[in-house]
Order: sequence, then structure tokens, then C-alpha cells
Amino acid sequence: MTYTFAPRWLALSRPERGAMRAEHIEPVFAAYADRVSARFFDAEAFHGRFSDFAVLETEDLGAYYFLVEALRDTPLIAEGYLSFGEIFLGVADGFAEYERTHPAGLR
Repeated sequence: MTYTFAPRWLALSRPERGAMRAEHIEPVFAAYADRVSARFFDAEAFHGRFSDFAVLETEDLGAYYFLVEALRDTPLIAEGYLSFGEIFLGVADGFAEYERTHPAGLR
């Protein structure tokens, strides 16, 4: 999931940003931590398309969807501090599972 922080986010002091993360973002991820794992990466130093990205992993697409909806309800997104970019979905080694369960393919 790519996302970009708006200039108004960068205008906040680092303590203000930390307080907003602690109050609004961390509780959302904590609520789904048993079903969705997340890793966060800074990207703005390497290109200009987006400032950051997160890798979210789950076996429960419903939990993933609810996590994203809960994020959208936070001031961070609802008030325009952050906007989502592209979201890529994939299955790790999906072809291997398909080949394991469909050895003859679907010819």
C-alpha cells in the first residue's frame, strides 16, 4: 500500500505527529494485529511518486478491509494529512500452491 503525507502533516512538529500516530493510528493496527501484520517503509528519498509504503500481510481479507476502513475514519486520512496511493494485492508463491493442488492443471 503506497501513501503520501501532505505538506500539512510535515508542518506539524515531530511531537505532534507522534501524538497523532499514537492516538489514532497505532490503536487501529493494534486492533487487527492478530490478523494483519504490517511493516512500514520510507520511500521519499528514492523517488517522487509516494512518500511511504506499508506491506500488510493477512490470511483474512475481511480483517484487512476493516483495518483500511478504520484508518479512513481517522483524522490522519479524513482531514487530509495522508492519502492512499496504489494498493497492490498478491498471493505469496500462489503458483506453487496452485501446482500443488492442481498437478494436472486445468487443460
